[in-house]
Amino acid sequence: MQNYADYFLTKLTTHLYDDAHPPLTRIRHFVADAKAGMTRHDFKRGCLVGNLGQEVGVLPESFRPQLIAIFASWQNCLAKCLEDAVAQGQITADANCQLLAENFWVGWEGAVSRAKLVESGTPLDNFCDLFMAALPKEM
Repeated sequence: MQNYADYFLTKLTTHLYDDAHPPLTRIRHFVADAKAGMTRHDFKRGCLVGNLGQEVGVLPESFRPQLIAIFASWQNCLAKCLEDAVAQGQITADANCQLLAENFWVGWEGAVSRAKLVESGTPLDNFCDLFMAALPKEM
């Protein structure tokens, strides 16, 4: 589990901390990369941590804090990217980046699950589009 978490965090930081692109573009790059990976594996693979999180009730109790910590590390990574978006004026200064990041991961895991079910990247694209549209922006 930790090996997967480390691998995925590296993937996240590669995209979300890439200063060559604006922050919101970085998020879209992550989504596109994840979609490409799922497509390459015929939607047979998803997120190990997400799968375990959905089944935590039947796993040893020791899994719960590990899964929470992994999701927190991913959330913090995305929150930093969103804080960069605040600094660059892409979203409002009063945006709660931690809450937005938490909500991203809650929705993302559902989108990954649905993408596997329907064997299509469309749920990932739809989720990303809705997440981006809901970000607080200046009028």
